[in-house]
Amino acid sequence: MNIALFGTSADPPTAGHQKILKWLSEDFDWVAVWAADNPFKSQQTLLAHRAAMLQLLITDIEAPKDNITLEQDLSSWRTLETVKKAKLRWGEDAEYTLVIGSDLLTQLPRWYHIEDLLKQVQLLVIPRPGYVIDNSSLEGVRQLGGKIAIASLTGLDVSSTAFREQKDPETLTPPVVAYIHREHLYV
Repeated sequence: MNIALFGTSADPPTAGHQKILKWLSEDFDWVAVWAADNPFKSQQTLLAHRAAMLQLLITDIEAPKDNITLEQDLSSWRTLETVKKAKLRWGEDAEYTLVIGSDLLTQLPRWYHIEDLLKQVQLLVIPRPGYVIDNSSLEGVRQLGGKIAIASLTGLDVSSTAFREQKDPETLTPPVVAYIHREHLYV
């Protein structure tokens, strides 16, 4: 089984996240998604709210294989712990691909026990507008043992940060916007 692991801060989850998940569902047997606290970010919305919004986003996807699920129990500050949990759930024989945005490529060498992590997963980098994938970053990750593929998909030019700063509801899906209004988030 080929499993995509897609953790995101989802603060809030955007239409860009939804596009990526739908695309992943076409190429992977299973797409495991969770909201996570990012140790490099501060003042995040409560994790329970972000997970609830992510579930709404997933439910709103029309995936032909019905193979995208919120796996919130995989969430961890350390991706290595997430992979350990995934292996307990789906077994050692599954192929695990960690999906990251190109904005995280330069952070990867600073992740907890990155060499151990890279021995256990392949990396799939999703290009994001405004974040160039440069050869030196790719080579740095490869030198740490990383097996990297670059997605043929480019993410939408939307971000959670832009929503938080500019409150543009067009960057989000209608169910997520409704949840934000109902829960009085980002006011």
